[in-house]
Amino acid sequence: MSTAHIPIAKPAARRLRKPAAAAEKTYLYAIIADGQDRVYEEFGIDRHRLYTISAGPIAAVVSDVADDNVRPERARLAAHHEVLKRLMAETTPLPMSFGVIADSPVAVRRMLSRNQQVLLDQLRHVANKVEMGLRVTWDVPNIFEYFVNTHPELRMARDRFFGSQSEPTQEQKIELGRMFDRLLQEDRETYADLAVRMFASHGCEIKCLKCRNEREVMNLAGLVRRDAMPQFEADVFEVAKQFDNNFALDYNGPWAPHNFVDVDLEL
Repeated sequence: MSTAHIPIAKPAARRLRKPAAAAEKTYLYAIIADGQDRVYEEFGIDRHRLYTISAGPIAAVVSDVADDNVRPERARLAAHHEVLKRLMAETTPLPMSFGVIADSPVAVRRMLSRNQQVLLDQLRHVANKVEMGLRVTWDVPNIFEYFVNTHPELRMARDRFFGSQSEPTQEQKIELGRMFDRLLQEDRETYADLAVRMFASHGCEIKCLKCRNEREVMNLAGLVRRDAMPQFEADVFEVAKQFDNNFALDYNGPWAPHNFVDVDLEL
């Protein structure tokens, strides 16, 4: 299983405030639609047992932690994501980012009560859905040379600046770099628009995420109904037909809907 304010599905970690005298700490994994307090068989971070803290029709899935500084070590990150994966098998949770800690179960219950309506709205939005990812990259030895060979405008500029006997000036190098960046972005937008239109035509909510490196063409997240997964996979193969052997496609999931939950919780 592939963010005061508590981030949901955001990279930063925050704490729910309570007087410093409180000793017990509570680690939050997710919010679910559940009106009962219960204990799970599974374990969370540092092998602490999972349980829920409910308030009305919603609940937080939590475990105890020794203190309020949970370092993002590999085993703990894996445990956090394993909890979300297991929750996804029975429901669609609102996933918390790693490291969200409350001072006590009382603080968690108070947060749930104060933000009940906005959390219910978000839970309805993602109910019976999963997040899927689609990543496309340029699979070529040299991305700049690939663009030189496929974009005459860039090739002519490269030859003009670097084909003479004299060394190109710093300004010419900068101009060539800017031209490459512009063409790179234009191609990304063209390909992403094509993919988004195709998925949207079948009712799939799509978000274009930031490309993580120069070779990435698109990084899409889709909120897909569980019963529409076959259609999503069919759409991925249709999108793949638009790319030749200079591209590599990877689709992944299902995940908790990290990129489709954005709630500012009032404490």
